[in-house]
Amino acid sequence: MEEVKKEVETVEQEAAAEAASAVEAETSMETMADYSRELEASFRKISEGDILTGTVIDVSEEGVILDLHYYTQGVIKAEDMSDAPGFSILQDVRIGDTVEATVVRLDDGQGNIQLSKKEANQVLAWAKLEKYMEENTDLDVKISGVTNSGAIAYVEDIRGFIPASQLSLNYVEDVNPWLGRRLKVRVIAVDRERSKLVMSAKVILKEEAVLEHERKVAMVIPGSVLEGTVESLTPYGAFVNLGDGLSGLVHISQISRKRIRKPSEVLTIGDKVKAKVLNTNNGKISLSMKALEEDMEAETDKIEEFHYESDGNATTSLGSLFANLKLDLK
Repeated sequence: MEEVKKEVETVEQEAAAEAASAVEAETSMETMADYSRELEASFRKISEGDILTGTVIDVSEEGVILDLHYYTQGVIKAEDMSDAPGFSILQDVRIGDTVEATVVRLDDGQGNIQLSKKEANQVLAWAKLEKYMEENTDLDVKISGVTNSGAIAYVEDIRGFIPASQLSLNYVEDVNPWLGRRLKVRVIAVDRERSKLVMSAKVILKEEAVLEHERKVAMVIPGSVLEGTVESLTPYGAFVNLGDGLSGLVHISQISRKRIRKPSEVLTIGDKVKAKVLNTNNGKISLSMKALEEDMEAETDKIEEFHYESDGNATTSLGSLFANLKLDLK
């Protein structure tokens, strides 16, 4: 029994030794890998003007310290972080953040690489802005300033301008109430050499208005009868305001069963009219007053066709229908 116990203890000891050896080997491999990375980093050549990517390992009011995976750390002074209004280094930067910055000096006097995020932005941000414009990317911005002719907003820490004519679908006379608002905009002009960035909210609002109009038109059922007000007359027809932002066209050939030379012979602006929906092709509503008139006349003809008269008096009584009817019950 003791021999069996000794054999079990021996097997357990051997297993423990193998496990320890495996852990040691794995640790050794990780150490070698780390050493290899550090060795590779130490031979990496860094020059002033290079853009480096690092991980934030410390944040203070004075600046940010980055781990560059290099033999020394990177330092960004607070004044070299951002020009964006309202930027707070303590609130807007977190440990673990990834930051891209330009090398300003290889040695800041304390053995660190001095960097500038603002300088990197001037290179990287303009490339991003050009891509935003090419891809019609929607951007969420906050109006941080206003002028007599428009509003100011920052994207990628770059100062951009939104002309008053591009703030809304409607005319904007006073820009001041827009200060502090958030807007969805698109980049419509980028000039890197002149540091010019122009954005527009209007282009997005136009697209949204078109989609909303198409949705409303799609809900209009051909064959239905709508009521509206004549809002304008043209040589080829009349436009009828149907409400809810919709209007339809009654072509001159669909205004009356009579032949007319111009819509004004029958209609005037402000007239209340009813018309039948012919179709809603291409997001437009085609109406017909003539078709509605024809439908009403056809309904009248049907009523007259089934109207019954007896002894000169109109009646729908069943008693009148069977009054002279003789039944042979034999």
